[in-house]
Amino acid sequence: LRRRRRELRSRMELLIMETQAEMCRALAALDPGASFVVDSWERKEGGGGISCVLQDGEVFEKAGVNVSVVSGLLSEEAARQMRSRGKSLKAKDGKLPFCAMGVSSVIHPKNPHVPTMHFNYRYFEIEEADGTKQWWFGGGTDLTPTYLNEEDAVHFHKTLKEACDKHDLKLYPKYKKWCDDYFYIKHRGERRGIGGIFFDDLDSPSKEEVFQFVKSCAKAVVPCYIPIVKKHCHDSFTPEEKLWQQLRRGRYVEFNLLYDRGTKFGLLTPGSRIESILMSLPLTARWDYMHNPPESSKEAEILEVLRNPKDWVH
Repeated sequence: LRRRRRELRSRMELLIMETQAEMCRALAALDPGASFVVDSWERKEGGGGISCVLQDGEVFEKAGVNVSVVSGLLSEEAARQMRSRGKSLKAKDGKLPFCAMGVSSVIHPKNPHVPTMHFNYRYFEIEEADGTKQWWFGGGTDLTPTYLNEEDAVHFHKTLKEACDKHDLKLYPKYKKWCDDYFYIKHRGERRGIGGIFFDDLDSPSKEEVFQFVKSCAKAVVPCYIPIVKKHCHDSFTPEEKLWQQLRRGRYVEFNLLYDRGTKFGLLTPGSRIESILMSLPLTARWDYMHNPPESSKEAEILEVLRNPKDWVH
């Protein structure tokens, strides 16, 4: 890969591997009693990946950081999903060769005062019937706290805004709104968390400029989240606070299985590694019947923000 550094695909592959290594090192330093299972896998249809998963640590109940680089022919279901987003894909004899690569992580801490965090940065390329290639980048970083801490929310969003502002001052507000809209659990009328940034199908102004933007976002992942974990991982908590965390985890599962486009794409792609796709699910969650928190409680406070997203940086 380093010998082919002039090729953007090689640089993107290096970036996702570096991001995986940086995040795994940072997580391992916070939870020294636990260790990552490092699982390399190959896909017979083309490509493979490396899954790094830590389970049942002192700090993290489950923390996974995956990279994958896969290629082959796009399934008809996956192509249909892309066309529904406005992609004009011209297949040759019904076949669409593709290459996809990305880094994806979901971190579920044990302590209910430490938020769950997710990030994903990816590159996609499709070769059409006439040999032309369509390409785009996608990704984002978002925070899902069990309890609201405004100082943490501001730190998280400001760090992501600084990464975006290096490239264009319009990007953070645009992708912050996209994140709030994307991570929406329609049947609950609430967001999955307090957002961050999210974007997809990004193919302008140029491949190099978009790559540099994605690189800035990926480099912001550790500084936007790890200080929050350090701050709260030894906070005391009650059984009632742990129960509320489990109920919020249930909402996380609902979004990922019903709405998340990455999960759907993975499940529709032949030869996908199901364990890696479903790594995002927590070890434990609850669905209590008709649970409603008391008015003016800390639990009601976070629900208000999930129903009405806030501007955290102005």
